[in-house]
Amino acid sequence: MDQTLTDVLNALPMPALAIDSGERISAANAQARTLIGQGIGGRNFVTMLRQPQLIQTIEAVLRDSTPRMSEYLSNDGVQDTTFQVSARVVPDLNVVLLCFLDITQVQQAGQMRRDFVANVSHELRTPLTALTGFIETLRGAARDDPAARDRFLDIMEGEAGRMNRLVGDLLSLSRVEDEERVRPREKVLIDDILLSVMRTLTPLAQEMEITLRESFSDTPTELVGDGDQLMQVFTNLIENAIKYGRKGGTVEIRIGQPERDPALRAMGVRIHVTDDGPGIDEKHLPRLTERFYRADNHRSRALGGTGLGLAIVKHIINRHRGRLRVESEPGKGSVFTVVLPTGAG
Repeated sequence: MDQTLTDVLNALPMPALAIDSGERISAANAQARTLIGQGIGGRNFVTMLRQPQLIQTIEAVLRDSTPRMSEYLSNDGVQDTTFQVSARVVPDLNVVLLCFLDITQVQQAGQMRRDFVANVSHELRTPLTALTGFIETLRGAARDDPAARDRFLDIMEGEAGRMNRLVGDLLSLSRVEDEERVRPREKVLIDDILLSVMRTLTPLAQEMEITLRESFSDTPTELVGDGDQLMQVFTNLIENAIKYGRKGGTVEIRIGQPERDPALRAMGVRIHVTDDGPGIDEKHLPRLTERFYRADNHRSRALGGTGLGLAIVKHIINRHRGRLRVESEPGKGSVFTVVLPTGAG
């Protein structure tokens, strides 16, 4: 029987083990041995599993043969992992069968959703609180003070605009996530897209005393992409470079020559957006595309940022099967590089 049971456990695509009526582990597959320990065969399950909630579940199943569920917590060397454990009696073999289903990603997705709701609530609560306070003031102490009324109305307009930008970015993020699995089909000229973005942002650059400089090849670069979404990507990146760059500095937009790119394993083109601003500390770089993550929280809010721009950029680039790379050092500016497949070769 032991060999038959072992063969059955080895056929399962998840960690699994059997506990006999003597409360010992009578069989375990390779995944279970990797998870719990190589020497678990013949050992009492209490000494090997060591987690009270799971032990109580197994004891209850041994007692009344009613199937139950529990959890088992572990660590794979990189992160904590959570397994949902099913405990069921196999009558003909007189054992309790435990199957361990890894639900770590499910729990992480749930936590991401909770964090997202909390962040949206926090982002909306601040301007709403401000608006409520100013409305109360305008109805009371500032009712007959024209100067205060105008000042408060200007602030209220700014807070309402902030909420409007946030809602707009949330809708945009939802839309690009829905479209992420659908490959674009139209052909676009990346040079034309970048020139259009630069024309749109020229007034902002002049206001910030930033010089926009392009470095394009003589031959326009064609690729398969969604023109509107790519315009959104480069509007975000170039606008950030202007806002966070050095006053009186330069923002350069450069298109590289199409070539076979190792990261894409196909022909691709690299578009670099370079500023000479204060740069970004290395610890922030891996998290820049997270929703609501800000390397400089105070400055981002002051400049009207929602914390969603680079998350939108990431999803659009993913839809185009491209890559986003960020290089930066404090005091040495930043380079945001978008790698896009050209659809050739």
